[in-house]
Amino acid sequence: MKKSFLISALLLIPMLGFSQISDSLAQPLISIEKKSLLKNLNITFDMRTEFQAYTFRGWDRYYNGIQFENGFTALGFSAKLHDRVNFSFRNRFNKGSDIQTLDQLGSNIELAYLNIKASPKLDFIIGKTYAFYGGYEYEFKALEVLEYNDIQSNALAFVTGAGITYKPSVDHKFGFQILNSRTMLYDDIYGDVVAENIQEPDWPVAIVGNWRGSFFDGKIQTIYSLSYSNQVKNKGTYFFTLGNKYQNRNLTLMYDFNYSYEEVDTKGIVTDIMAGTSVAEDALYVENWLRAEYRFSSKFKGLLSLMTSSAYGDAASDRKHLRTSYGMVPTVYYSPIEKIDIRFFFAYIGRFYTYSNYAIQEFDTAYHNRNEVRLGIIAPLLLL
Repeated sequence: MKKSFLISALLLIPMLGFSQISDSLAQPLISIEKKSLLKNLNITFDMRTEFQAYTFRGWDRYYNGIQFENGFTALGFSAKLHDRVNFSFRNRFNKGSDIQTLDQLGSNIELAYLNIKASPKLDFIIGKTYAFYGGYEYEFKALEVLEYNDIQSNALAFVTGAGITYKPSVDHKFGFQILNSRTMLYDDIYGDVVAENIQEPDWPVAIVGNWRGSFFDGKIQTIYSLSYSNQVKNKGTYFFTLGNKYQNRNLTLMYDFNYSYEEVDTKGIVTDIMAGTSVAEDALYVENWLRAEYRFSSKFKGLLSLMTSSAYGDAASDRKHLRTSYGMVPTVYYSPIEKIDIRFFFAYIGRFYTYSNYAIQEFDTAYHNRNEVRLGIIAPLLLL
């Protein structure tokens, strides 16, 4: 009898221990007793759905189409976990979920980072986050922008790394980051088109610094940035942005200037134009972007975006102008429901591409344009 009791006890002890471990692992961060903490949790669902009609015209081809499209769909979570710790997470469903070979997250995971407040003026950020690039075009997430200029259309905005922000006064804030310069290994991106002199660096790193300024009670604001990133060994990208904003009661004006010199072409535009067997080198992009917004009433707002982008390629150490693109996006928003941000919109998107005589003669390029009309809805919804 004593022997059987002892055997039973020995069998039960590990099970009791496992039960305690399981209970501790299953203990939620926010228990039912602490449900009041839910006030510090935000759950967002962002969507943009639109009906499109478009045409493309080139010197030797023409096509058109009509369709519905989910332009942006994302679910986000953010929370204040502690007086000094916040986290943010966003999954965009319009992107692929394949695990990236460098940062080991799917490209659909745009945000997954912690913000740790070291002091009232100093914050630390670590995880997959947005790079601190300047400019107001970059400030808008893709939900709000129907058409980006060329650099932002092809830039990698969300990467893994660490950064700090320092706010010495209410009107000025400085940021500094060290990040991966990409999410995939170079061979996985370019495959067989890698040039012979291209090598994977020990660390494909990006260093980003920015400054946010506010003047005249917030009427004039700035977001300037300077960054360097090395996508390959001994070759990098120098990116400089000046973002300026004027805001009055009903009128907002924004102007960005972008300059990106790339010893290896990361945007791909120059590479596509030159149509070589390897990635283009010594590419240069220079851009201007202007956006004007005017609120006519509580329900109607109009905006106009104008943009230009010039691309240059190195041809035997003599930089050549290859292409200039132009864009215009007039839009009207209608917000019929008070206390919830649901906007119906009607927009025209016009993009026009002209090529230099050099590009036409050497690479057989030709002028083309794209015209598009969109009717849709934008809904940045705060669920909790």
